[in-house]
Amino acid sequence: MAKAAVSFYSLPELGTGRRGREFRRLLEQALALVRRSGRIPSIPEVAQAAKVSRATAYRYFPSRSKLVSVIIAEALAPVRRAVPQRGDPKRRLHELLDRTYTRFRDYEPHMRAALQLALEHQSLEKAGLLEEEPFRRGQRKEILKSTLAPMRPLLGSRSWGRLMNALAVVYGIEPMIVLKDICGVNDRETKAVVRWMMDALIDAVLREPR
Repeated sequence: MAKAAVSFYSLPELGTGRRGREFRRLLEQALALVRRSGRIPSIPEVAQAAKVSRATAYRYFPSRSKLVSVIIAEALAPVRRAVPQRGDPKRRLHELLDRTYTRFRDYEPHMRAALQLALEHQSLEKAGLLEEEPFRRGQRKEILKSTLAPMRPLLGSRSWGRLMNALAVVYGIEPMIVLKDICGVNDRETKAVVRWMMDALIDAVLREPR
């Protein structure tokens, strides 16, 4: 039976002692393995690469779900720490996009691998075959809500919910995959298209009658 889902996992504060050094070594090796292979490694693979025992690795990362959540936390930490606080909605989204796409470019293999694992877990869960806690992705809505919080009082519940759902479609690794892999555009044009879609969504929701 599958365990409770893992969505977003914050980086633990382990300091600079032995535990902190072990954790960072395991995380660094996991990041390197994903970059080389394009997939989320098993915990024993990470332990071997970091030259620690499996028991030690499982103490920090009891499952692939926990491991990939920490990897995404590492990738998006600067974005989560510095949510835009000034400007109109478009300016806030532009600033958020600038910060995010820098991280997406640097961590693209890891974001793609996280998507692979989430899709794998979803399929196995529906078939009743998932034997580990499922990995859920959900941090983007938290980031978007924080970024556009000043808009919330201006919109009805339905419009706000629809805006968050629509922005969640265009803010993430998925549009990057579609635009780069299917449409064949480069990173610069990918970001420009996403910015254009975000602007269009803001314009659309502001045109709706209050």
